[in-house]
Amino acid sequence: MIGKLKGIIDSYGPDWVIVDCGGVGYIVHCSAQTLQALPAPGEAATVAIETYVREDQIRLFGFASDHEREWFRLLNSVQGVGTRMALGVLGVLKPSELASAIALQDKAMIARAPGVGPKVAGRICAELKDKAPALSGAIGSDSAVARLQAELGDKVAPQPAADAVSALVNLGYAQIQASAAIAKAMREAGEGAETAKLIRLGLRELSQ
Repeated sequence: MIGKLKGIIDSYGPDWVIVDCGGVGYIVHCSAQTLQALPAPGEAATVAIETYVREDQIRLFGFASDHEREWFRLLNSVQGVGTRMALGVLGVLKPSELASAIALQDKAMIARAPGVGPKVAGRICAELKDKAPALSGAIGSDSAVARLQAELGDKVAPQPAADAVSALVNLGYAQIQASAAIAKAMREAGEGAETAKLIRLGLRELSQ
């Protein structure tokens, strides 16, 4: 199995890149965000690889980091989510944003990915809810997702909370920061708090 490729970028396609390793060109399928992160043709690159072997083909999927590859594996464990859909999700959401959306049970955010309808988005949220915080900690990313999940417990974040997170993100805050701030705001304001109040409390938290 191939776990990593280190070579020269040869050329790009709509959803793939050819990595030249010692004169052998490997076609690697990537998410839109990974393709944007890779350098121009002729430059050196290192790509984390997930190898899929089928009876009639071998396909390589590439990622900018091991973290993104782990999320790809997680997404593929969800019923009804294949490799193309998993790449689509990672093409519109960074791993930290995806973790936050799952912790908040924000199906609408995940449904932004091409080909992901409300039912599949709901399944991703439900099936990965208990796995996302563990993965975040294991990979060493910001622990805000784990804290958010711990504060919510088995509850699904109400719509005002999801709207408040979106509002903070639109103001320029990172998804992970916004989610952590709104989680604390929910704990202070109570379950019935409206979006405007959560935004005010979230902004106060972020300003400290």
